[in-house]
Amino acid sequence: MTRSTLPGRDFLPPPRLTREDGEERRVGVELEFAAISARDGARLVRDLFGGDLYEEDPHRFHVKDAELGDFTVELDTRHAHRDKPTETETRKGIDRFLEEMGEELRSLYGDVSSLLVPCEIVCPPVPLTELPRIDALVEALRSAGAVGTDDSPLHAFGAQLNPEVATADPAWLTSMLRSYVLLSDWLREVTELDATRRIAAFADPFPKEYVERITEPGYAPSLEGLIDDYLEDNPTRNRELDMLPLFCWLDEERVRSALPDEKIHARPTFHYRLPNADLGREGWNVSVEWNRWRMVEKMAERPERLEAMGRAWSENARRMFPTSWAILATEWMLLE
Repeated sequence: MTRSTLPGRDFLPPPRLTREDGEERRVGVELEFAAISARDGARLVRDLFGGDLYEEDPHRFHVKDAELGDFTVELDTRHAHRDKPTETETRKGIDRFLEEMGEELRSLYGDVSSLLVPCEIVCPPVPLTELPRIDALVEALRSAGAVGTDDSPLHAFGAQLNPEVATADPAWLTSMLRSYVLLSDWLREVTELDATRRIAAFADPFPKEYVERITEPGYAPSLEGLIDDYLEDNPTRNRELDMLPLFCWLDEERVRSALPDEKIHARPTFHYRLPNADLGREGWNVSVEWNRWRMVEKMAERPERLEAMGRAWSENARRMFPTSWAILATEWMLLE
């Protein structure tokens, strides 16, 4: 499997297109890129989707009331941005002078950082069937000269998909997690995690102990049990599929009592981190990555196959010379 072999570029709907209330599920997208500024990126967003452009600072812009919602485009480093003042901050004399100097230094830091640090577009949640409109944004960025992970060994760039959950049913959530851990090797293989992302410590896969736990035949926890098991083996945001935002949305007290110091924004979505953002490569778009994620959702609808697949994973892991699970997972996905 190579990165030149991409799945279809046209969006394919998941098995569950709607939530339990009948409304279409949404997905949030975050994209990192280089070679054009945050200002120019924001202008591209406005030109495509309308709305009003606001400058928060020289390296962070907002496009409000666009056709798809509100976008943020920024240099992806907090030191380049001005913190919001507290009520106790004075606005006079030396404090005002230092504040203004700080603004200049932040702007300078942002200018220098832009040589290595990516810009990021944070898109609003859009209905799944509107995802091809984000592909149009990728094309516009590419045409404007934006580049991604492939362009330089210094570019440890990524992207994120935040698909809204179809249901909070613990059986479905368990099946989704089981499907993901069994397909994660395949996902890493087909995206070919960039060498720079490896050096930059891209998010860790789930530990073997957790994979063994949730692929055990008969594993069918309550929602509370599913969250507790996850927290025991994954007390961190550093996962390719970060479930903490979702679990915090479902049971905030349980999650925050276990991880009081973690910064977690509760939301009803999976938080899927993609290892590469290949804006500079012809043929890559967001739908390509969505269609790969869709395989996780598709396999999640086949619990009997997942259980058998879990047994095969366990048997392979115990071998002295295990076969590449990415290859074996592909064979399981091709079964009718």
